[in-house]
Amino acid sequence: MKSYQEVYKILATETDYLSGEKIADRLNLSRTSVWKAIQRLQQEGLEIDSIKNRGYKLLDGDLILPQEIEANSPITVQFKPSTKSTQTDAKEAMEAGAKGDRLYLSTSQTMGRGRFQRPYYSPDKGGIYMSLHLQPNLPYQNLPAYTLLTAGAIYKAIKNLSLIDVDIKWVNDIYLNQKKIAGILTEAITSVETGLVTDVIIGVGINFSIAEFPKNLQTKAGSLFSQKTPITRNELIAEIWKCFYETEADELLYLYKKRSIVLGKEISFKKDQEIITGKACDISDQGQLLIELAKGEKIWLNSGEVSLTKW
Repeated sequence: MKSYQEVYKILATETDYLSGEKIADRLNLSRTSVWKAIQRLQQEGLEIDSIKNRGYKLLDGDLILPQEIEANSPITVQFKPSTKSTQTDAKEAMEAGAKGDRLYLSTSQTMGRGRFQRPYYSPDKGGIYMSLHLQPNLPYQNLPAYTLLTAGAIYKAIKNLSLIDVDIKWVNDIYLNQKKIAGILTEAITSVETGLVTDVIIGVGINFSIAEFPKNLQTKAGSLFSQKTPITRNELIAEIWKCFYETEADELLYLYKKRSIVLGKEISFKKDQEIITGKACDISDQGQLLIELAKGEKIWLNSGEVSLTKW
């Protein structure tokens, strides 16, 4: 672990100011090395107060520590502070022969994309951007509903750590206070020879603690935390994938439906260039949405995008 990471771990566990001398003694570093570490942490976006003759105190922010995430979840982590896209990182590693159950993680993306290749806002401070590579080797019809399971795991992890109840909008968005705070993008790769889905990449973007958004997103996008964060990104990332792997699928699907903001509501969607309205009645274990149309006819939506006519 690098010096600035060690200094961060000490400051993160202290509730009062700690002198540079004491930090240096604990880590067997020079005072100059401690000062440089503090500067690096501030460059990473952490808010650290300094008072002469008292020392340093961490006021806000956190530092991604892959080792801590690995120690508290059943995955291997590959971390890059900045990347074009964690989905791209996962695909490139997969093509190079990387095994599954590996998380590709970053705190900044320059070319992040959501569903339908839409740009995904990924600022360099306060976000979580990650893609999990799985190797199910299953027929498509036997695949678990990975998007739903991931959404259920995100809800459960946030609830476990912060007691906050977030909402889920079919099929892949997490909402808080009627604003989107997270999105999920699941992609699958099928073998032509066997017909099996060999690889799945689950991309997740979370607005963890983002204070400002571009004007075109201010009415739509929100953040899990807007003030001082009671948990770290390391804790949330580890808890999400721990819930994903260690919670029964039935429970995650139940949580998904329980926190759905579309079930029982009137929604609209586009089909064959026509806007259709109906009532969302149910969500299948495979992720399909059951819609009751105006004349009583019921249809299943396999994919697409729906809008609530009112919250």
